[in-house]
Amino acid sequence: MKYLTDLFTNPFVLIPFGSWLEAQILKTLIHWWVNKKLDFGRLFGDGGMPSGHSATVCSLAAITGLMKGFGTFEFAMAFALAIIVCHDAMGVRLETGKQSIMLNEIIKSYEFITSKKLPEVKLKEFVGHTPSQVAVGSLMGIFNSAILFFTVIK
Repeated sequence: MKYLTDLFTNPFVLIPFGSWLEAQILKTLIHWWVNKKLDFGRLFGDGGMPSGHSATVCSLAAITGLMKGFGTFEFAMAFALAIIVCHDAMGVRLETGKQSIMLNEIIKSYEFITSKKLPEVKLKEFVGHTPSQVAVGSLMGIFNSAILFFTVIK
């Protein structure tokens, strides 16, 4: 049972999870405001403003630096992970989303022109993030860690 207590009191788990949850809720509300339609699928979906991935890994790096020190191996690992995840969100995953949009359009056009129905395959289009979505998510994560560290932990 101590494992569960350790898990649910670990700031290196709780703060990144809280940052992710905050980003996902905000993403859902922004999507609702922009599209005038509430889509609870956005709570667990990829892509959109702000980046939940960036909020999560940047809050982990920030709280690690604040608690363990910015010159430690632990911070270096968390920082490297954050760089990789944020870069991937803006690079490969953003391009994948763009390609999915194009392929979905090609499939629709093919079906319209040929009157043939292809097997139901719709590629996921919301998978990556723009640089501004990553920046906002990153700042949210860093801010959350700093606020909690200086008000609750320290």
